[in-house]
Amino acid sequence: MKYSSYWHDTAPRFAGAAAGPVEGHYDVVVVGGGFTGLGAARQLAMAGAKVLVLEAETVGFGASGRNGGHLNNGLAHSYIAAKAELGKERAIALYRAFDASIDTLEAIIAEEGIDCNFRRAGKLKLASKPQHFEGLARNFEAVHAEVDPDTALLSATDLKDEVGSPFHGAMLSKKSAMMHMGRYVVGLAEAAKRRGAVIVEGAAVTERSQAGGKHVLKTTKGTVTADQVMIATGAYTTANFSYFRRRIMAVGSFIVATRPLTDAEVASAMPGNRTCVNTMNIGNYWRLSPDNRLIFGGRARFSATSDQRSDARSGAILRESLAHIFPQLAEVEIDYCWGGLVDITKDRYPRAGYHDGIWYAMGYSGHGAQLSTHLGMTIADAILGRSDRNPLKGLDWPAVPGHFGKPWFLPLVGLYYKTLDRFQ
Repeated sequence: MKYSSYWHDTAPRFAGAAAGPVEGHYDVVVVGGGFTGLGAARQLAMAGAKVLVLEAETVGFGASGRNGGHLNNGLAHSYIAAKAELGKERAIALYRAFDASIDTLEAIIAEEGIDCNFRRAGKLKLASKPQHFEGLARNFEAVHAEVDPDTALLSATDLKDEVGSPFHGAMLSKKSAMMHMGRYVVGLAEAAKRRGAVIVEGAAVTERSQAGGKHVLKTTKGTVTADQVMIATGAYTTANFSYFRRRIMAVGSFIVATRPLTDAEVASAMPGNRTCVNTMNIGNYWRLSPDNRLIFGGRARFSATSDQRSDARSGAILRESLAHIFPQLAEVEIDYCWGGLVDITKDRYPRAGYHDGIWYAMGYSGHGAQLSTHLGMTIADAILGRSDRNPLKGLDWPAVPGHFGKPWFLPLVGLYYKTLDRFQ
């Protein structure tokens, strides 16, 4: 078993990074070389801007290369709850931004010729308990009537041709998709470079300041100045950007991938071949990979670390969950086990905009693979002075109380959600 991301291990290495040193002046410096930052850089470069991407590790190192491979449209939240919390107009705008993000990905992949197994698969949100189906049905009625007719409500009987595990029904979101995340992020980086962006890996920002109306960024590979700075670092945001760090919690998310399943095993477990998520608070999500591995993830432990020891402990928990949902696969070998950090906001809605001289997009709360490229491009358009399409503009973003770096309170959060799952 490899303690590394399946997406990283089965994708080519990005070979277009500039060697450095980091120097000179740019129109825009983007901090972070994942989906958000690369999507913004490509958009800026296509408009003729001189743009530099600073990546502390390697392209796609963070959440962009460590996720479950889902591209799910619509809100992760209950749409009914989102209307109550955000107001109907913003809830609809945000829902449609998630929808548009799938279209954006499909268009970029076609335009840039990225070989990443993109496929409109549809997503099933599966009711783990009978009472959960009642909530799904209420939410479906509102979604279907007000914002997304490309949805369906499936009964437990309907699911027999979809998932080889007993659930109490599901909501099907037909626009949802999947792709190979590692191949996509490398392809997006190559596209950004082809369009004129400069990408430097291993260039962590160590200090930032302003002088003469310009931003000054010191990095491990030199110093650069810029007219505009955009931060796209998510859960890997450092103390140099403390405003943002205080508003996101870095939480570990963990995933395992089985060996390639046989045709008979696929037919017994995932005949529908869609992306799937269940309705537990500490839930699981899964899909088949292009080579028919079951990629199965979840918040196995509420931890702010991801290393081999932590990933191994979480992987053991995930294996138990996999065996519980798919007992027919209980003895199937696990080939990959990995983890990564997810940037969660207090209310689990993403944030994007401009604060104190810095443009930003982050806080995807475990649902950024689909939205991040699109939102990066949206902020790039705002930097360029184009029409403002940001569905999150002006949304209040209070700091997490008592949070100044490492989220010490995560075990308490985990205990709370475990209690909810027991009684709800």
